[in-house]
Amino acid sequence: MFFSYSRRLTGKVRTYSANAELACFLSFVAGAINAGGFLAVHQYTSHMSGIVSEMADMVALGDFSLVLWALGALMAFMAGSATTEIIINYTRHRYLQSEYALPIFVEAGALVFFGLLDGIHWHFEWLWTSLTVATLCYIMGLQNAIITDISQYALRSTHITGTVTDIGMELGKAFYWNRASRKDPSIQPVKSNKKKFKLLVQVLILFFIGGIVGAYGFKTFGFMFTCAIASILVYLALGPMIEDLKSLWAIFNDPPVVLEKTIEENNTDIPTLAEMAEAEELAEVEAQELETDELASAQEESSATLHK
Repeated sequence: MFFSYSRRLTGKVRTYSANAELACFLSFVAGAINAGGFLAVHQYTSHMSGIVSEMADMVALGDFSLVLWALGALMAFMAGSATTEIIINYTRHRYLQSEYALPIFVEAGALVFFGLLDGIHWHFEWLWTSLTVATLCYIMGLQNAIITDISQYALRSTHITGTVTDIGMELGKAFYWNRASRKDPSIQPVKSNKKKFKLLVQVLILFFIGGIVGAYGFKTFGFMFTCAIASILVYLALGPMIEDLKSLWAIFNDPPVVLEKTIEENNTDIPTLAEMAEAEELAEVEAQELETDELASAQEESSATLHK
């Protein structure tokens, strides 16, 4: 019962609401880590566009030591994204429930490692700075890839520039005047996706709140605050991981029957975020139509009774 929520959020079976809630959770965590990283190394580690621009500046100025430092941060971010995809595809091909939970668990471990780096701060400052930036970039890349994969490239948890762009696009659709479609019915009217807009705003707000909490937490408690963030991620990951451990234990005791059942249960296509939203909207329309039919039927019966 305790892990039922975590199983719903990070399990193999995906729903629109689970994807939306997980995106909000991870956006909050990303904001907290990003703010904490800035206090630690005075660098926002989720901004790859800024890091690439910095590399270009340093090449122009001839400061190649900083070019290598920025290149290391970029490679660490890509390594994090690659790690997520390797884990997801490995677990998916083995019909495991924890294809999204395992990368989150790895992220929690990387966060704890980031917290432990504080121990070498005063002894190896040059090494500490490089390791800290690389670790934070790795975490950001790993986490961003999780939501990107789950949402089929519709959402990012650390790329707020993209989120703000999408919010602006939805606002543009909402304020667009559909004169042409009114004159010509064959022209499809421009419509804003209200569900998507609401989710994007939530992701943006929770990233901001996470930044406030992260800045306050790191300023007050230091690197130990990473344990609090890591504990949230561990909880999110444990539900599906426990299910996989139970399945592996059952397979060990009764291999053929349980393995066949596990493959049959898990070998399902994962719908996209748009497909999930469309299915939910269709269900709402069908429910409204059913309610209208029932109301009309009741009115007809009432009218027939009055005539009698």
